[in-house]
Amino acid sequence: MANPSSPQSPQFARGASGAGDVLQLFMDGAAHSRTDLAALTGMARSTLQERLDVLISLGLIGTITDGASTGGRPPQRLALLPDARLILAIDLGASHLRVALTDLSPTLVAQSQLPISFADGPVAILESALVLADELLASQQRTREDVIAIGMGVPGPVNFETGRPANPPIMPGWDGFDIPAWFQQHLDALVVVDNDVNLMAIGEKDQLETGSEDFIFVKLATGIGSGIISGGLLQRGAQGTAGDIGHVRIRRGDGIFCHCGNEGCLEAVAAGPKIATALREQGIEAHSNTDVVALVNSGNIQAIHAVRQAGRDLGEVLAASVSLLNPSLIVVGGRISAAGEHLLAGIREVVYQRGAPLSTQHLQIRTSLSWEVGALRGASMIAINQALSPAAIERSALALISAS
Repeated sequence: MANPSSPQSPQFARGASGAGDVLQLFMDGAAHSRTDLAALTGMARSTLQERLDVLISLGLIGTITDGASTGGRPPQRLALLPDARLILAIDLGASHLRVALTDLSPTLVAQSQLPISFADGPVAILESALVLADELLASQQRTREDVIAIGMGVPGPVNFETGRPANPPIMPGWDGFDIPAWFQQHLDALVVVDNDVNLMAIGEKDQLETGSEDFIFVKLATGIGSGIISGGLLQRGAQGTAGDIGHVRIRRGDGIFCHCGNEGCLEAVAAGPKIATALREQGIEAHSNTDVVALVNSGNIQAIHAVRQAGRDLGEVLAASVSLLNPSLIVVGGRISAAGEHLLAGIREVVYQRGAPLSTQHLQIRTSLSWEVGALRGASMIAINQALSPAAIERSALALISAS
């Protein structure tokens, strides 16, 4: 007769169908005794043990012995094993590629980055991501087999169900490219792809105080976009394009055409490269977002005025967003956000002037706590949520049964 905890046993097969639900009790990092778990779930101890055996066999939970004892042997408690598997998090920007490894907590384990050009095409860039990933894995004495999921953010619209970019304006050659399928040729891992600003919003939420359930994250860099958190949940919309504020028309955009083909888009006027262009037209050397921020921080008056005007332009769109969504907080990230109060002053000027008193009396507008790693954190979080979902755990358990 097969051991009850063996994948070949009927008990293991029964436990596979509910193991993922039990795993959710461990996702906050807390440890639980079997007695506590039985009380929380209302399950019979035999049923609970079948499901715990599945999670232990998958290597996701294990025993710790720090439980309080009332005498005799300390109670054994079970907890998530954060370093049992790894998450590969990727943040692809207009000019950068950041790659990180996190554990299941998710705590950052290692990261690296390099400059990229979209002119190189998707395959070359994804191959570079895989090279960085292999280097990071080697530095931790781990292998590709340790990666349970990949989370990736890209600077454009994404069909979240398929992981394929959808007509991304600044990513030539990426429209419809099957990112998950490409990675799965090289790694046996679940792959989740989303817009980078959505991931920044998720990563930012993880750093905010409890109660910040309604906010807008805005990225101002080579492009402009936003991620919307409402009721504590990311809002992607019907086709995943919610928050695409960069292509909302503004008054100062009349006669200015955007790379998307429309006239007057916010991004065509207020994005980092457009600020740099405006400064060069005044005889000031500025060729990148970093140049713009450096000029502002050095006290260059023209640069300060240009950034504050970009803030006003952004505020024009955000004022309407505040009326529509009623957030308690607007967080600004992206390279241009490093201009700090000069940018925020322009945003606040318009938002507070145009917003209804009730919607703005408690509204805070500030820069991001950690936008540079926010997309990596968000990528890791959505990858963990999907890789450790009840359905995914059941698939993993069934695969273990098939392989035994």
